[in-house]
Amino acid sequence: MTLIKSISGIRGTIGGKAGDGLTPIDIVKFTAAYGSWVVNKTQNKKIVLGRDARISGEMVNNLVIGTLQGLGIEVIDLGLSTTPTVEIAVPMEQAGGGIILTASHNPKQWNALKLLNEKGEFISDADGKEVLEIAEAADFAFADVNELGKVVSNDTYLQKHIDAILALPLVDVEVIKKANFKIAIDCVNSSGGIFIPALLKALGVETVYELYCEPNGEFPHNPEPLPENLTEIAKVVQAKRADLGIVVDPDVDRLCFVNEDGTMFGEEYTLVAVADYILKNTPGNAVSNLSSTRALRDVTEKAGGQYNAAAVGEVNVVNQMKATNAIIGGEGNGGIIYPELHYGRDALVGIALFLTHLAKEGTTISRLRSTYPAYHISKNKITLTPEMDIDALLIKVQEKYKDEKTSTIDGLKIDFANEWVHLRRSNTEPIIRIYSEAENETVAENLAKKIISDIKEILQLN
Repeated sequence: MTLIKSISGIRGTIGGKAGDGLTPIDIVKFTAAYGSWVVNKTQNKKIVLGRDARISGEMVNNLVIGTLQGLGIEVIDLGLSTTPTVEIAVPMEQAGGGIILTASHNPKQWNALKLLNEKGEFISDADGKEVLEIAEAADFAFADVNELGKVVSNDTYLQKHIDAILALPLVDVEVIKKANFKIAIDCVNSSGGIFIPALLKALGVETVYELYCEPNGEFPHNPEPLPENLTEIAKVVQAKRADLGIVVDPDVDRLCFVNEDGTMFGEEYTLVAVADYILKNTPGNAVSNLSSTRALRDVTEKAGGQYNAAAVGEVNVVNQMKATNAIIGGEGNGGIIYPELHYGRDALVGIALFLTHLAKEGTTISRLRSTYPAYHISKNKITLTPEMDIDALLIKVQEKYKDEKTSTIDGLKIDFANEWVHLRRSNTEPIIRIYSEAENETVAENLAKKIISDIKEILQLN
């Protein structure tokens, strides 16, 4: 059993003993802490709640609602929803915060409480620490019987989210409709199975081949949208001669595409393609995290904008976007953040923008992909002993490459002329993640091997 308490929320595996897994006691404890924090910070006794379709969702939902009611908080329950939909609903409901019950791409035994502030954005590091402190001190008091919170079920936000997307100037329903796309979708039997077909219909897409769109939480494959998990939709795209495939994760904040020949567009290139379209039409700046492809920088600078990198994590990307007035940003895991709509990763708006782009280009998705700089990312890790001083180790690696451009805002990133490597410690286990990118697979993997060799050499000298 696993329970991970972090500044962005609490996640864990369902079952086990309190404190070891995500048990009812843990759910109540952290919900009470978060609810108390919201009321103390905002004086607002309203919280929006939504969940993905995983099996434990209803159980967790009931516990969260009861706890918030017990604090005297009004709950706006969206039921089966998506992470970006809840993010949009928080300010529209003038709520003090929001909770999304989802473990994102984790397997079905996991669930989590993702915590939002009054803007519908993920809470900050400082706010997250306050919530954890309240939880550990059990510093919360419940309301008396006459002050209990009420529950309002609200199923209108599917349409409100779609309407907000359709109202965006850069989403062109007519051009998508005229393209007459045939699209296969894989929604991994979660809430995307409700939201994606509804969005495509609203965009004028008439031919949709649905794969795993029953929101029953029985994930048919590992729900992380990586190539090795997407073999079935690739076959459907080919068999149906579809123009493309669309894949989302259980809470619909990650997005990736399948080319018409069944090959992968590449989740790193979801953001690149959408940014290309945005920047061609509205000049401005872009942001992604340090572990994302250099192709976004290339596309941004080609359009006359400025590219900036942020530490890994959505809240860090959002902060950097605000600091640099970026008009598009996100993460290389298929996360699109389009501030024109809201500051959160949103697969739904990503689909609408991408289909508009593809339709206007009048080409196949594989040809569109070929117009972008070709890079390959190699992802590796090395396991260290728990007592190892990882920070000191990274300082020594930085010293070895002091003549290169380096960044230490999140671990260590070394930028070479034509490639880069990013080393960062895991927050949950004694490992260093080593991501490297180059113009071909061999160079990227050799760069990773070189850095791993450097680390081992440093460790031997100690």
